[in-house]
Amino acid sequence: MKHIWERWNEISLIKRIICGLIIGVILAVIIPNISVISLLGTVFVAALKAVAPILVFFLVIAALCKASTHGAMKHVILLYAISTFVAALVAVIACTIFPITLTLTGVEGSTKSSPSSIGDVLYTLVMSVVANPVDALTNANFLGILVWAALIGIALRAASDHTKTMFSNISDAVSQIVRWVISFAPFGVCGLVYNAVSTSGLSIFTEYGSLLLILVGCMLVIALGTNPLIVFLNIHRNPYPLVLRCLKDSGITAFFTRSSAANIPVNMELCRKLGLNKDNYSVSIPLGATINMAGAAITISVMAMTAAHTVGITVDPVTAVILCVLAALSAAGASGVAGGSLLLIPLACSLFGIDNDIAMQVVGVGFIIGVIQDSCETALNSSSDALFAATAEFYTRRKKGKNIDLPKADETTAYTTPVK
Repeated sequence: MKHIWERWNEISLIKRIICGLIIGVILAVIIPNISVISLLGTVFVAALKAVAPILVFFLVIAALCKASTHGAMKHVILLYAISTFVAALVAVIACTIFPITLTLTGVEGSTKSSPSSIGDVLYTLVMSVVANPVDALTNANFLGILVWAALIGIALRAASDHTKTMFSNISDAVSQIVRWVISFAPFGVCGLVYNAVSTSGLSIFTEYGSLLLILVGCMLVIALGTNPLIVFLNIHRNPYPLVLRCLKDSGITAFFTRSSAANIPVNMELCRKLGLNKDNYSVSIPLGATINMAGAAITISVMAMTAAHTVGITVDPVTAVILCVLAALSAAGASGVAGGSLLLIPLACSLFGIDNDIAMQVVGVGFIIGVIQDSCETALNSSSDALFAATAEFYTRRKKGKNIDLPKADETTAYTTPVK
């Protein structure tokens, strides 16, 4: 059995999930309404519900206690933050213009507890923030978890390196547990798809296709629209040679690895070819792999807005802005494993008072479309790491009157233009 399990894990997760999806559809058409098969999806969602609160808590602590904001890093972090917030804003606007609803169970009960005004939302927000941290972890109060984790992470910046390493090791351990849970994703997706197709028929894929179209569309707008605009405002030059170079050298690799952390060596080599200062990018690239998560912010915002539309909540402009901030902050703590950002969707859903059961069903839908969604998300996240690391340095050169000739998108040789 151990040998079989090792051989199973050697197969790409994408291929395994595709197999699970196809098998789930076939079984639902041939032998519908078999509760044992549906149980696979139920158990998978339950496991995600169990690990998500602890994951968010320790990831945010580990990210913030090690974050550096001195020297050249300040401008890089500012670019990361702006890009992530803009990504969440674009996602919210897109979902407002093109609302999507999903077929979920228990929606009727959830609408009864939905907030009816911004006052209700703010009251829920404040009470969740000041909740007891132990109670927040026990009851999956993600807003409370995020705030307490942020406060502890900031406070630990003054702690010794040994203490920071301890929290980093705990974060890595929890992330490993998440990897174990996600290794069962093919079985969970099989059960979720089986249940969805058995209940609603093959038309359920129309919903998933529309949702995926919104997600990928928003990511393309960020990669080819707002990110180039941010670069242009900083370097006052045509940004697309640099943008396309980063997408080609970093984005394509990240699309297949589906891990910003695994793509760090690729980004480091790209920065070397761009002629950047190694002392800068050796810090900004690993930091970006942790906190620069525009793709994750899009996923969190779109899925939360979809959940809100599904349970009949009307999102007003003030609440939408709060969601953008919340999505940007929570995205900075997204796990480095494939599909990690999906586990932060309940945090955003809690802003609207959406039941955790409903939120986790939306997470399950995310895993179904995650074969494409997570690849596009990681490609955007990782290519943006190198893009803004270069932008921050070119901005500094421009302010000092130095040359910032940009590479061509198809350039393969090292960046050798001397800095004047």
